[in-house]
Amino acid sequence: MNGTAGKLTKPALESPSVGAARRFRANWLAIVLLGPAVLLVLVLFIYPFIYGFQLSFDTESGGRFANYRNFFGDARERATIWNTFRLALPATLINLAVAIPLTYRMRRKVRGQRFITGLFVIPMTLGTVLIAQGMLSFFGPSGWFNKTLELLQITDDPMRLVHNRTGVIISLTIAEFPVVFLILLGFVSGIDPNLERAAQMLGAGGWQRFKRIMLPLMIPGIATAFALSFVATFAVFPSAVMVGQPAGETRVIALAAWQAAYERFDFGAASAIAIVMASIEVLVLVIVLGGRARFYRGPSSGGKG
Repeated sequence: MNGTAGKLTKPALESPSVGAARRFRANWLAIVLLGPAVLLVLVLFIYPFIYGFQLSFDTESGGRFANYRNFFGDARERATIWNTFRLALPATLINLAVAIPLTYRMRRKVRGQRFITGLFVIPMTLGTVLIAQGMLSFFGPSGWFNKTLELLQITDDPMRLVHNRTGVIISLTIAEFPVVFLILLGFVSGIDPNLERAAQMLGAGGWQRFKRIMLPLMIPGIATAFALSFVATFAVFPSAVMVGQPAGETRVIALAAWQAAYERFDFGAASAIAIVMASIEVLVLVIVLGGRARFYRGPSSGGKG
């Protein structure tokens, strides 16, 4: 009897009404704390999206889907999707190719790690416009880069690194690398180092440890970094205009939407182009993040079978 009575704790003696009241207060507190964030999302994201989606069907003639038909029926407008992909995908892959081995090396403390991290994060504070302006001065025909090549007698003709697709890719790579770097660094730092030590004790070399242990565990972080970087670079606008060729190979889909809105004053067509751009970004997010989830469900489901 004494043992049984001793096991009765205060929560067990509480009435159901008291527990329900506590849960209600906790839920109400959560609602109050989430309220400002939900309101902000509704005002800044949900409402503009719904308004733009409705506006995309606003047309004087041709039916409700005329703006979409006009966009996909015009070869020049349709080419903006491919032009944007040719900028966003290489820039994202370059950032991943540089950040993966770098963050793998920096998963452990190295000399000057804070300085190196701060150096890589600096472009995030500059913005795309300032980066593009700096590139015009540094990589232009009379910039420091080409002057240095001429001084070293490497080449007599200036390299064309601006006002083309190469310049935009360089600009996007510089601007978005801090995001990719910080995401992967935070993710790889959270992987248990004992896994790699165990593989080393079993005789696995450095490449084998990276390929068979660290890289598979980094897949979720890589997928997240890829998705966020691709969405940001797919919405490229200032770089495509300032260091690209906006009338040709760097006429991106965001520029097409801007021209429709502020040159032709056709806000319905501009909204339709923006919805197409957003749909492509959402589709890429679904594919990448869905593939990541499927990758991690596979082993567990296979084990159960």
